[in-house]
Amino acid sequence: MDEKSAEKKSNRKILTGRVVSDKMQKTVVIKITRRKLHPLYKKYITKSKKIKAHDERNECSIGDIVRVIESRPLSKDKNWRLLEIVEKAK
Repeated sequence: MDEKSAEKKSNRKILTGRVVSDKMQKTVVIKITRRKLHPLYKKYITKSKKIKAHDERNECSIGDIVRVIESRPLSKDKNWRLLEIVEKAK
């Protein structure tokens, strides 16, 4: 049973991004940036999106690089939880 539950949790998406807002209680806004090669013009295009993530201990600050994991819906906009802080802001 332990192996199956571990496999089930590994199906969740894990993303890395930068905190752009920490003004809400127990919530941070994270900007996820990715680079994609255009199929015809062979030029890299930078795409980004903002997501809201649950930060239980309010330990993130603006500029931190964090890793988040997909979770059940926690509110209308929040479907992600803070997994770890990769790098604190300077």
